[in-house]
This record gives sequence, structure tokens and C-alpha cells, in this order.
Amino acid sequence: MKRTVTGTVEGTGATITIQLGFTPKAVQLFNIDGLCTLFWSENMTDAYGLKAITAGTISKITSLGITPYTGSENTNNAGFQIGADTDVNVSGETIEYIAYRD
Repeated sequence: MKRTVTGTVEGTGATITIQLGFTPKAVQLFNIDGLCTLFWSENMTDAYGLKAITAGTISKITSLGITPYTGSENTNNAGFQIGADTDVNVSGETIEYIAYRD
């Protein structure tokens, strides 16, 4: 199985679930339209992340970030959720992601 998975999704302004078939140990998000990044690792609390915005400001967010998703009935649905952070998950803006298995 792949050690990393990449992809893109359109921002919605609401929680987005990305299904990978595994729960990642780390995730990087890049809002390529809004020029914002967000990083989360398994050592962080759910919905947390380190966010960098265009101005270069780096901040720790403690809500609306990235949360691991274990799936509903089987692990094929496992992945992560992108929270509704207003810099990262903007309706109509493209989010690229890299999810690390290990």
C-alpha cells in the first residue's frame, strides 16, 4: 500500500471527509487559491494544526483543523476530516493534500 496519498478537493466552508483506506499519521493541506497551509500530525489533538498564511504568520489552531477519521463501518472508509477553518477550507477554493501513512 502507498506510504503517501495526494489529492485535491474543493473547499466548501464546512467539514470535508477524505477517505483514504487508512488513518494518516500526518497531513499537509495547501489552499492553492488562498495561499494558506495547514499541518497536522498524530501527536496533535483532533482538530488542531499549525497554520501558515500568506503574510508568513504561523499559528497553532485548536479547532476547525484536521481530525483523523476511522471510518463508519470498516477501515476502507478511514482517512481524515478537514475542518471549517476560514483560511484553509474556503468555498470554491482548491485544497491540495498529502496524507502520510507512516
